[in-house]
Amino acid sequence: MLSDQELLRYSRQVLLAQVDVAGQLKLKAARALIVGLGGLGSPVALYLAAAGVGTLHLADFDTVDVTNLQRQVLHSSASVGQGKVDSAAERLAALNPEITLVPHRAVLAAEELAALVAEVDVVLDCSDNFTTREAVNAACVAAAVPLVSGAAIRLEGQLAVFDPREPASPCYHCLYGHGSEEQLTCSEAGVLGPLVGLVGSLQALEALKLLAGFGTPLVGRLLLVDALSTRFRELRVKRDPSCAVCGAGHA
Repeated sequence: MLSDQELLRYSRQVLLAQVDVAGQLKLKAARALIVGLGGLGSPVALYLAAAGVGTLHLADFDTVDVTNLQRQVLHSSASVGQGKVDSAAERLAALNPEITLVPHRAVLAAEELAALVAEVDVVLDCSDNFTTREAVNAACVAAAVPLVSGAAIRLEGQLAVFDPREPASPCYHCLYGHGSEEQLTCSEAGVLGPLVGLVGSLQALEALKLLAGFGTPLVGRLLLVDALSTRFRELRVKRDPSCAVCGAGHA
């Protein structure tokens, strides 16, 4: 059940017919893994914590740098030099003491990642490199756990949901294959803060829809964000039957 304090805290979303008390209880019981606590992970973590997702696993091996502060709003100037996981945990605990925060401060080996993904209900990939995204995708496919994937660089963003529970859903590898994604990072190409805030907020929204069971998740669709012209495009993405990760004989 929800306590009186919880009903008061989450009253504005409980008022929504799509959420209601039943949806809030689902969020309270839910477990989410956030991979990366930078530009994308900041709004993801803040909004999932604020919404009352019961357990948040926080994974990041990096420390806060002053150059992060232009977009990684989870951290502050006082956090510079601190591990991002610890900085995030302090902020999120202050925001919502009702939830459980589980830190993962080191790079997760394949076996550790697979075991962790199998324990949660949704994974949010907020990382900034192709190798991590591929590893997270493979673990999600193996454990049949939905993956909310976001990316942003320069003035362009992307968002998609990959749900192995859905027979027609593609996986991340179906879309990007072997390293087809540009390997530039934000430190090399630059990125605008509100853009990662936008994409990360949409990731949080998709995760809440999956966890509480309402709306239509962005499965089989790739949302492209052009911040320069403030335009959104949507592309259909089909599952690749010969995909090396989720195709026949691999899933």
